[in-house]
Amino acid sequence: MEFRFNGTGDSAQVPRFGCDCRACTRARVFTSHQRGPCCAELSVDGRRYLLDAGRMDLAHSCELERPAAFFVTHYHADHVQGLFHLRWGTGTSIPVYGPKDPSGCADLYRNSGILDFQPGLKPFKPLDFDGLTVTPVPLNHSKPTLGYCLDDGGTRLAYLTDTQGLPGATERFLRQWDADVVVLDACHPASQLETRNHNSITQALEIITRLDPPRAYLTHISHELDAERLDQPTPLPPKVRIARDGETLEDWDRLDAVC
Repeated sequence: MEFRFNGTGDSAQVPRFGCDCRACTRARVFTSHQRGPCCAELSVDGRRYLLDAGRMDLAHSCELERPAAFFVTHYHADHVQGLFHLRWGTGTSIPVYGPKDPSGCADLYRNSGILDFQPGLKPFKPLDFDGLTVTPVPLNHSKPTLGYCLDDGGTRLAYLTDTQGLPGATERFLRQWDADVVVLDACHPASQLETRNHNSITQALEIITRLDPPRAYLTHISHELDAERLDQPTPLPPKVRIARDGETLEDWDRLDAVC
């Protein structure tokens, strides 16, 4: 499995418009610290699959390599806004899998263009895609939201964003599924004690401790978390790192463990 983080930020992204905190100031100077909308991609046997579609340059990247399918976690704008332009393209249709959500996002359902929206996925029911098995799992968010457990026969990766905690059934499934890699929402800084819709980094690390995967990445990062870690660079557990835009699984040993 070839896996890449195409975006690791929250809906405000980093730098956040109008913000002059240390994290946003740094990101304006050093583009390697910028964070786009949270999304990722994987390639299996020459087929490219996209996890969420929030990047506004999505149509360009899909022209370079047309995806076999989209797996949408949920229909908030920062996870699907790239589809609004892409849908008016030409050529063969592109399947879009996601949670059952009658409202979706604006008129994407009604005017889908080349996008072939599939019926709502059933939690814990695996789907096979030519060498890739995808198992959707429910998450805790303000709209119907799914995480995706991805298995190409060599690597098992659980992609779990956006969520605050994990539903009991999902956590029990993940403990039995035995992921090699867990990618988990860690939007808020440790100093934010009251959270909603997203984990704080403290909550995310507690979940990772319970799941105990060999490797874990934190994503959907806010500028507040980046700023807090600039002020208080507390080391992460050795098997955990904060993901960066453009990072791949192969970069693990090359990049520093503390971002």
